[in-house]
Amino acid sequence: MRDRRNEYDVTNIVDTTRPADVSDTVRNIYQDLYQKDAPKNLGQAFADLGLLYEGKYPGFHECETDYHDVQHVLDVTLAMARLLNGCVRSTGTDTVGERLFRFGIITALYHDCGYIRHRKDTKHSNGAEYTTIHVSRGASFLGEYMPRIGMADLAQAAARTLHFTGYEVPVDKIRVPAPEFRLIGNLLGSADILAQMADRCYLEKCYDRLYPEFVLGGIARKRRADGSEQVMFASAADLICKTPHFYQGANKRLRQDLGGCYNYIEKHFGGQNLYFDELEKNIDHARAIAVEGDISMLRRRPPAQGEDEENTDPQLRLI
Repeated sequence: MRDRRNEYDVTNIVDTTRPADVSDTVRNIYQDLYQKDAPKNLGQAFADLGLLYEGKYPGFHECETDYHDVQHVLDVTLAMARLLNGCVRSTGTDTVGERLFRFGIITALYHDCGYIRHRKDTKHSNGAEYTTIHVSRGASFLGEYMPRIGMADLAQAAARTLHFTGYEVPVDKIRVPAPEFRLIGNLLGSADILAQMADRCYLEKCYDRLYPEFVLGGIARKRRADGSEQVMFASAADLICKTPHFYQGANKRLRQDLGGCYNYIEKHFGGQNLYFDELEKNIDHARAIAVEGDISMLRRRPPAQGEDEENTDPQLRLI
């Protein structure tokens, strides 16, 4: 494989900054699995997502969170489609029918929409301030959105399924309407971890983008009940040094809490888990940075929101 570009997925084939590119790939997976064209509401969900993150969806600001941006949700959605594909090819279409596949894709697309601010919101200045409650906000959005695309009967299930991506409710305490939604939730939670940690610029994004979100969201420093302050991440560099420890928890979540569903990706890739391969490269690099104490080892340049990669120096896209 040629050198992976910063705006591309783990295969270096799909541009995960472009909703249309990811939509085409997902539709191809759907058509190959179910031997029919994807319904219009799947394409509509991608189109609406683009509008939402650009600030063109009625009633909402554009995306203000640089880490939890459109590339992140598209990367997660692509990983979700591949996990669904691997699951169906391992267990059959009786396990995940075509409508449940669409449901899984839509929940992936909108799993972080709780970071998007309402136009009427005058209390907050940035969506990152919703960090601790963004999953619940996203669940409310999906509860209203699902009926608009002809899936009103799945609105409640969608709202519950989003919680598999967050930490507001422990995984084993999430109440879903039927067992199949727990499977979808486990796949979705797995996709969220795999995609972001396998991003070629994951560590750079944590340093430049996630830490500022943590500051705004009250995650970097937390207030105890007695009024004292608990420092979780003293700086962006501290966040990078603690990333290997975070991975230990994420790995446990993948293998135990989420039922090991990440393994379905190997069926999609014919025995490989490209996400884990890239993820472990990032974690190894984070360990090296922690040992050396040299944050200048972060050298890659993440694509900016709205950046036209066709007009960007190709060498910068590989840095």
